[in-house]
This record gives sequence, structure tokens and C-alpha cells, in this order.
Amino acid sequence: MNPMDILQNMQNLQGKMAEMQQKLTKITVEGSSGGGMVKMKLNGKMEVLSVSIAPEAVDPEDLQMLEDLIQGAANSALRELQDVLKHEAADLTGGLNIPGFPGM
Repeated sequence: MNPMDILQNMQNLQGKMAEMQQKLTKITVEGSSGGGMVKMKLNGKMEVLSVSIAPEAVDPEDLQMLEDLIQGAANSALRELQDVLKHEAADLTGGLNIPGFPGM
């Protein structure tokens, strides 16, 4: 392969990585548990944007249940985010599997 082609491909990949980083800030997903009693929103950078807890989910006598609901909502949101990131990464890379690329 021509060294200039390799350099051009690397520059294209850098541009795609920058584009993906920009998209991450705009992606928002929500996960929930307990039939929607606990909801959590994340952005594409895996930062928690908000947590919503229904009053009926708060029982001082059963904190373990609330903790489990929060954990479930977080895991649900993370699974949703992984799906979105895989789709976004596939669009940017044309389906190529590039190790280290977000969502791959």
C-alpha cells in the first residue's frame, strides 16, 4: 500500500473519531426499573444527566429495594447506550471493526 494512502486513511480516521466525540455529547438515553419507578438518563459520555425516583419507591424500611431499583435503572440505561453507540460507530466506520473506536 502506498504510504500516502495510509496517511490519508489515518487522517480520515482521526476526522471520524472527532466526529464521534462530538456526537457523544448529543446522545441521550434513558433506562428505568420497577415499572418506571426509577429512571436514569445518561449522555453518550456515560455521564448521569438525571435520576428520577417515584415517591412510592422510597420505603425507609427497605432501602435495599431502592438501591436495587437504582442499579437496575443504571444498567438499563447503559445497555441502551451501548446499543446506540454500536449503531453510531457502525455508521461512521462503514461497518469496519476498529479496536478502540467508541462503541466497538
